Amino acid sequence: MNLQVKNVPSELHERLRRHAHSLNCTMSDVVLTAIRHELARHDWRKRHTGRSRVDLGVSAASLLEDVRGTRSQELG
Repeated sequence: MNLQVKNVPSELHERLRRHAHSLNCTMSDVVLTAIRHELARHDWRKRHTGRSRVDLGVSAASLLEDVRGTRSQELG
């Protein structure tokens, strides 16, 4: 299936071209990756929007800090 995007501003087109070149791929590859990423984000938000919040009793940041500290100790 083909998709054509019209009226792309020249500055955006040039940025896309340079970005694709830096990744050694085509502009189509970059655009397809961006579309897949955006659709995955949309699906994730859709799945998680209706979920109720969970009270962990402590902040998620402190839990992550504890886990990272434990992992650092285990790895030496």
